[in-house]
Amino acid sequence: MNNTSLYQFTIVVPVYNERESLAALEQRLADYLPVCPLKACVLLVDDRSTDGSYDIIREICDRNSDFYYVRHTRNLGLSGALKTGFGAAYSEYVGYIDADLQTMPEEFTRLIDNIDGYAMALGIRTGRKDTVHKKLQSKIGNGFRRMMTGDGALDTGCPLKLIRTSYAKRLPMFNGMHRFIPALIMLQEGGSYCQVPVTHCPRTSGKSKFNMWNRLRGFTDCFVFRWMRRNYVDFDSAESNL
Repeated sequence: MNNTSLYQFTIVVPVYNERESLAALEQRLADYLPVCPLKACVLLVDDRSTDGSYDIIREICDRNSDFYYVRHTRNLGLSGALKTGFGAAYSEYVGYIDADLQTMPEEFTRLIDNIDGYAMALGIRTGRKDTVHKKLQSKIGNGFRRMMTGDGALDTGCPLKLIRTSYAKRLPMFNGMHRFIPALIMLQEGGSYCQVPVTHCPRTSGKSKFNMWNRLRGFTDCFVFRWMRRNYVDFDSAESNL
């Protein structure tokens, strides 16, 4: 039996070289689980960290009965870590938050309060605590992506999302998939989403994994998405004897 099936909500946390952030992450998540409106657990996905994060993750899971982990055999990037986490979750809902705590677990309650009638609730960062340069890059990137996908998402890069697991499991896997989750949700039957303002905090430890090259890749990924959208096949089995 998959342990996540005992919960209503699995919080997926991709981790790559975040050892400096993990103590604070453990504390905030451990404090949130008892007050979450849904019975929730944490799934830490180690994307083959090289800084000792994996050893700390195992210690965290030994200390906390509602914490679980998966480790990749090789580094797959953020999209790969999310696909692994979504695929491993068997709760009704699955969520995503970054290990750097620039968004807080408590904000999941806002998403839970607004998801009725939707496949996904997407956070929109307010009061961004980023440099002017990074905010400008994000604004340009979001605008170009909206033009190319027509998804209407104001802040697809917000690392706080709540998705019905049945939809999350059907997200197609490709590098850069994390940038297009709202658009990919919309390709599925009934795939609507809502957008909810959430608080954004400054990074206090570790280093951002994004740079100018990552963001330039986002532009080329838009063309990949448009090709995939033309060829996308959604399916849902009507009957089976499995």
